[in-house]
Amino acid sequence: MFTGLVEEIGTLRRISRQGEAMILTIESKRVLEDIQVGDSIAVNGVCLTVIAFDDASFTADVMPETFRRSTLHQLAPGKRVNLERAMSAQSRFGGHIVQGHVDSTAVISSRRREDNAVVFRLEPEEPAIMKYIVPKGSITIDGISLTVVEAESDYFTVSIIPHTLAQTVLQHKEPGEAVNIECDILGKYVERLLSFREQPAGRAGRKPVLTESFLADHGFY
Repeated sequence: MFTGLVEEIGTLRRISRQGEAMILTIESKRVLEDIQVGDSIAVNGVCLTVIAFDDASFTADVMPETFRRSTLHQLAPGKRVNLERAMSAQSRFGGHIVQGHVDSTAVISSRRREDNAVVFRLEPEEPAIMKYIVPKGSITIDGISLTVVEAESDYFTVSIIPHTLAQTVLQHKEPGEAVNIECDILGKYVERLLSFREQPAGRAGRKPVLTESFLADHGFY
């Protein structure tokens, strides 16, 4: 699990591709401090497993599902990427619950300055995920925990402070470029549980108790 607080910007050094499978070698510093083979590191919001490392870089596999679902297949040597190690039990939870499981990609349709902030408008490749994106809710963009400003039927906006922009690869992103999106996991779990409310009773003879009225009565709506 991650928090969406980027620790550093790394540089992609090598890519080995075979079909829709890839092996990435990423130059970094901070995320190498206590690294072990098998650790999880979010690369532009995608949870990858470390398979090898040295004093200046780590290597990770990318499987076909990740290749298709994310923007990692668009990377080239020299590209900068956001990096975050998996959250430790002693860490402050400064962002929100981020799994590193990308839901879709989105294209930046506009970028504009608003006083000290920069406002990005994004259009998801899969518009159906807009049901999980709510104003003032949490969203992960290229591994960055952000707050949604607007959420319409086919786009949403986020407003980014100078510090976040300077510490992440969003500083280099322009209209027309794609980013990875992970929606808040809470909404997806609620939807999945509610999908069983009309189904027959299970083997124990009890029907599901999670209903829309139950959620409303207990403050979830």
